[in-house]
Amino acid sequence: MGTMILFPAIDLKEGRCVRLKQGDMAQATVFNDDPAAQAAAFERQGFQWLHVVDLDGAFAGKPMNAAAVEAILKRVAFPVQLGGGIRDMKTVAGWLEKGVRRVIIGTAAVRDPGFVREAAKEFPGQVAVGIDARDGFVAVEGWAETSSLAAADLGKRFEDAGVAAIIYTDIARDGMLEGINWEGTIALAQAVSIPVIASGGLASMADIERLCAADAAILEGAITGRALYDGRIDAGEALKRLAAAGTGEAA
Repeated sequence: MGTMILFPAIDLKEGRCVRLKQGDMAQATVFNDDPAAQAAAFERQGFQWLHVVDLDGAFAGKPMNAAAVEAILKRVAFPVQLGGGIRDMKTVAGWLEKGVRRVIIGTAAVRDPGFVREAAKEFPGQVAVGIDARDGFVAVEGWAETSSLAAADLGKRFEDAGVAAIIYTDIARDGMLEGINWEGTIALAQAVSIPVIASGGLASMADIERLCAADAAILEGAITGRALYDGRIDAGEALKRLAAAGTGEAA
């Protein structure tokens, strides 16, 4: 097992860093008016990756917070993965050219799986699929609609496509500080060969400990948002524990 990657999250709404509850744009809490400064703070804390979502873009179907994303890319050196409003090859190529390390395709993975395959072939190792599920079924259009497609079935569609990772979010838990849906997330990771990143609900240092458990070793990592901003998770301690678990040492 390698060290579990803990991805701090920056969700962008109208150029600001916010957190939502269950994907509801009406329940947005602003945590920082300067997303680039927030990204730099995460980098100083020792995180190895950054997870960024263009929330407005997810609803609009095209990038809406490009200036904020570009400011982040200019400010930090650690790799950034970006989702939200990435629905065509031009957008994929544009973001990768600007310095995004990995793009996340969500809604388009359901609507147009051929696009995911094309992007993954054109840009090996730089395309991830975002699977956002409500009661086990995939949600699309910024979580506004729930499809009849099961999360695991969507993941299996891309087994041979060269997708770098699946970011799996349990919408019911996102922003609610109720803990990750471990059963569903680990089951998905066991069902597919693509690395899975857990998202939605990481609430406390107890969840960090849970990430260190043997059965969670199948995951590539987890995304943390509100709990990190609220101080429920101590960045330094969390990174230390995950590193120790990855090397087999006692934390």
